[in-house]
This record gives sequence, structure tokens and C-alpha cells, in this order.
Amino acid sequence: MRQSPLFSSAMLLPAGILTIIFLMVVPMPAIFLDIFFVVNIALSVAVLMAAMNAEKPLDFSAFPTVLLFATLLRLALNVASTRIVLLKGHEGEAAAGMVIEAFGAFLIGGDFAVGLFVFLILMIINLVVVTKGAGRVSEVSARFTLDALPGKQMAIDADLAAGLVTSEEAKARRREVATEADFYGSMDGASKFVKGDAIAALLILAINVIAGFTMGMASHDLTFSEAGERYVTLAVGDALVASIPALLLSIAAAVIVTRVSDSRNLTGQIGGQFADARIWLPVGLILGILGLIPAMPQSIFLPMAGAALGIWFLLDKKARSKPTDEKPAEAERDPSEILVADISETALVTVELGFGLVHLADQKKGAPLASRLTGLRKQLCAQLGFVIPQFRIRDTFDLGPSDYRITLGGVALGQAQLRANRLLAINTGEAANDHGIPGEPTTDPSFNCPALWIDPSQRDSAVAEGFLVVDAETVLSTHLKELIAERPAALLGPDQVRELLDEIRVRNEHLVDTLTPAPLTLAALTHVLRDLLSDGFTLAHPLPILMSLSQAAQKTTDHVTLIDLVRADLGSMLVGQICGPYEKLPVITLAAELERMVAEGPRDPANGKLLLAPELAGAIGDEIAEIVASRDAAHPSPALIVQPAVRRALAELLKLRCPQGRVISINELPQSQPIDVIAVVGQQNEVQTPPMIAAPQTPANEPSTRKEVV
Repeated sequence: MRQSPLFSSAMLLPAGILTIIFLMVVPMPAIFLDIFFVVNIALSVAVLMAAMNAEKPLDFSAFPTVLLFATLLRLALNVASTRIVLLKGHEGEAAAGMVIEAFGAFLIGGDFAVGLFVFLILMIINLVVVTKGAGRVSEVSARFTLDALPGKQMAIDADLAAGLVTSEEAKARRREVATEADFYGSMDGASKFVKGDAIAALLILAINVIAGFTMGMASHDLTFSEAGERYVTLAVGDALVASIPALLLSIAAAVIVTRVSDSRNLTGQIGGQFADARIWLPVGLILGILGLIPAMPQSIFLPMAGAALGIWFLLDKKARSKPTDEKPAEAERDPSEILVADISETALVTVELGFGLVHLADQKKGAPLASRLTGLRKQLCAQLGFVIPQFRIRDTFDLGPSDYRITLGGVALGQAQLRANRLLAINTGEAANDHGIPGEPTTDPSFNCPALWIDPSQRDSAVAEGFLVVDAETVLSTHLKELIAERPAALLGPDQVRELLDEIRVRNEHLVDTLTPAPLTLAALTHVLRDLLSDGFTLAHPLPILMSLSQAAQKTTDHVTLIDLVRADLGSMLVGQICGPYEKLPVITLAAELERMVAEGPRDPANGKLLLAPELAGAIGDEIAEIVASRDAAHPSPALIVQPAVRRALAELLKLRCPQGRVISINELPQSQPIDVIAVVGQQNEVQTPPMIAAPQTPANEPSTRKEVV
């Protein structure tokens, strides 16, 4: 049964506010007044406990609003109790309720003069000490928080740009920063509620005393002493009933604004910082020395000194018996023992630094290189679609002090030099030859562009001259990214595939079951996915690939045929990486005679691969590379369209001669894809529509055609 909106939890707060207003304007029986006094005390204690148990100030972000409502409730009770005291005070101390009577009789012994002094002392403590201090802390905290807000926002944007946080994490941090600024701003204003409440309590007490004397003597014919005994005692009791919760809320406000973020509550934080044996030994000794002075009360000082020394002894014993996490010393190992960890390098990608670059990975100096590589790894994971192994950074004396080397599986992929305290100004073609920027000439290791190592003070001048200026960490991380992007398949192993399948299984269990462990083992599936990565596919959207692979695996488990079937099924994905939808695909084709020569060439007897003669391979590769290089950079790179039987051989050729060139078989070209033939390799005369393009496509599910492909 659906709950009515009238009785929902959202209506509790408006109902409470209406009740507070009701207390101010409508006369209340004494029994209801007692109930609300007890509720007020309980609420104040609850607020204080919540403030003390919060791990950080923002854990009690509703405190300013709660403080406002608690202050209004207490003032409403003051108004209601004043009405009862002035109307029925002549009847005796029980006329205003049992709570006020108990405070007047027990706390001040029925002597209103003592009650006045106690109340004034409480007000001085609350107003002058607690409230004033909390207000000052709130003001300073709000000012510093607002001043630091732009810097915190810029730090979040920098972490997001570096890839250290995701967009969702950045949004959460921005919300936390904004909430923190709002909280301290609200606390700065909320402290005025506490101060105003203390002043209002003094004024209300003065009004009650004056009105009590006046009404007692004028309206009820009481003497001065009788009016003071009845009215003033009730007024002081009423003031004390209100001042105790007010003091509790003031302490809660002071606790909140003076908290420092910690994983423990306030009790644990203070207790943990006083649980040091070195604190209590001097305390015990000093108290013991003072207790030995003849004029001192030895019966108090000496037991307290003994208690302090006892605490020191227990804490010191606990610290000595606490188990340590230290590993056994290396000297305890048998010198003849050799462990696998001593000789095995488990990291797949390693960044080796010369000793002059080690500070880039030093945690004491912020480890800028480690942070940059962490961001790069997150970007690569999102781009490739699987969690790549962690990078390792280590120093080596095999390199020069300013050199670094990137290895993959122990094989060096690239090596270059860095100037750790300088910036690299890269000339991407926009800087003039007579730029006048002083620096050390070099070459950008990622893209082989001319560059200069410049002093950081020249940054603005270099940017104005058209240079792209980056720091040393960016140079290394970009170089690593380019090297990894050329060989993503090397990062994919059975563990990464299993992790990917486990994630997909949560929502697509049956799809995974149709693939592995039958008809494809985990090793076979990993082999197929590695080859697809090498062909330009990405696992960022794995469902289309796995669904296509699932259908193909029902027909054959031959590795080469599986690759061709998936490529033919996902040809639109291959074409989409070159040109946009409804755009013409720039195409290079082979002359019919040349393609026939390639298809009829010799094959490797071991695996059946086509073998291209070196002269023929060089001529084809050089001509295609020349065509691609002459292509305007503003236009998409063309794709070589060939028959299925020769695709694999020509794809391997272009990986060496023209890495940016793509090879697509005619079976992989979507039938609705418009094309633009820009060149025909091996034919002097321009051909508008080569015979191979006009030839009918072989159906994607015909296995006999695929078996010819190497």
C-alpha cells in the first residue's frame, strides 16, 4: 500500500516548524512544556554526540540548519514558559511545570540570587568563551576555504586532464569542494545564531524578573520578597533550563569548526594522540615532585602521580609488545639461496631511468613521472578496452644519466634523452626558422619533429613563436604511449581476457558460454583477440566482436578462418576508423595483372602463407607509401582494397613499408559503402572503376573462399 504524502517523512520537518510557531503563540499546559523541555535537552545532547562522532566536518553538513531549528525551539520554549510563569507564578514553584521546579529547587536550592549568579556565569562561558571562539574559527575557516576554492578547482581539472581521475570522480570532488565552501560559509553565519541566542536569554531573564516583580506586587498583592521567591525563582529556573542546551549546542558548534579531517571520531582522534607513553612519564614525575612539597595536599597529588606513572607503564608495555611488520633481515637468508623473485622480472612494460632522472619517480618529490604514467595507463585501458598490466619504473646504470629506455617483455622498444629541469619546445611546423628561441637542439622521440630543450623561463616566448612546449614527464609518457599503441596485442594475455569475460558474463552470461571453454579454449580466444587488436580493432566495445566471434566459432575453429569471418562481419567497424558515415572511402587498388601475380605466387610449405618476391614486395610497398605520403593530411588515409586471398600477405607488407596504410579485403567492404578510387598500383593509366571493385562479393559465410586466405 502506497504511503500518503501527508504522512511521509518529508512532512516531519514542516510539522516541526509549525509546532515551534504553535509554542510561541498558543498557551501550553505545564505537562506539554515539560515534555518539550526534555525533548530540547535530548536534541542538544544528540547534536553534540553527532558532532563528536563525525570523522570530518562535512560528515555533519546539516549542522547549521539543525542549529537554527534547535535555537528556534529553545526560544519558543522560553516564550511559552514566560507566559506560564507570568500567568501562574503566584501559585507557587509547581505552576510552571516539574522541569523548571526541579532546576529551581535542585540546582540553586531555591535561592534565586544564587541562581542568577550561576546563570550569569554560564552565559559568560557560553557567550565570551565558547561562542566567540567558535565564531572566530568559523570566520577564518570560511575565508580560507573560499580563498582556496579556485586552486582546488584547478587541481581537480589538472588531475582530470592528466587522467589521474575519471570524470565521475572529478564531479564528486567538485561537489565536495563546493559543499565544503557552502558549509563553512553557513557555519560563519550559524555562529551568530548561538551568540544571538545567548543575548536573547539574558534579555528574556531580565524581562521575566522585572515583569515578575511588577505583576506579583501589583496584580497579586505579594510583597517584594514573596514576588522574588515565586516569580524570580521560576524565571531563573526557566533560564537555567534553556541555558544548559544552549551551552551544549555551542560546544557542538565549536567541536565541528575545530575538527581536522581524520578517519576516527573525535574520541578516537584525541585518545590516539594521547596514547603515547612519552607524554605520561613527565606528567607523573612533575606531579610527584609537587606532591613532595610539604604545603601541597599530598593525598591528592601523589595518587594522581601514581595514576600517571601507571598509564605510562601500561602504554610503554603495550608499545614494546606490539608486533612489527618488519621483514627478517636479508643477512638471515642463506647466501647460497636463490629465489625466483631475485632473477625474474614480472612487469611487462618497464621504464628504465638513468641515475640523473631518478628524482622524477621519487615519492618525496611528488613522483611526477609515476603520476603521469598512471594517468597514461588509465587512458590506454579505456582506449584498448582491457586492463593493461602495470608499468614498472626502475633505475639502471646501463644508461647515461639523462637517458631512459622503454622495454616490453625485456625487449627495448625505444630510447631517448631527457633534460629533467628543462622543457621541450617542439616545432610542429608552425614555428618560423628565425624564431630566436635559445635552446639545445634535439628531436622529439615520439614523432621525430625538430625540437629544443629550453629553460622554463622561455616557455611563454616559445609558445608565442608557435612551439608546442611540454615537460620532461610528458615527453617520456607520450613516447611510451606511441610505442604501446603500435603493438597493443602484446599487452593482452589470458588473465586480461578472463577478467574481461568475467565482467561481460554479469550481463551476457550466455554469450560467454557460447565461446569458451568450448568451442574455443581461453588460449585460442586470446590468440584470436590479439590478432584482431593487431588488425586495428579495439575491445572498448567488446560485445559486437564477441557476438561475431561466437557465430563464426559455430562454423569453424580454424584460427585464420575465424579472423577472416569476424573481419568480414565487422567490416563497417574497420571502415568507420578511416572515414565517417556517408563519406566516400578513399581506395587504392592493385591492377588486375599485378593482383593475379601476387595471388599465384609461391607459398611457404610449412604454413601455406603467400611469399612475395623481394623485388615485387619492394615495388608495391614503395608505390603505396608514396601515394599515402602525397595525400593531403586533411583527408583520411586511403585503404588498399584487395581480394581475400592476398589480404594477409599485403597487410604484413604494409606494416613494414607503410604502417599508416590499411588493407581491407573486398569481402570486408560494406555493400552500401561509397568509394573513391584515388590510385591503381601497377597500372600507368588512371582507372576509374577497376574490375575487382565491380566484381561480385563473395558471401561472408562461404568457408571455401576464406580457406584461400593466409
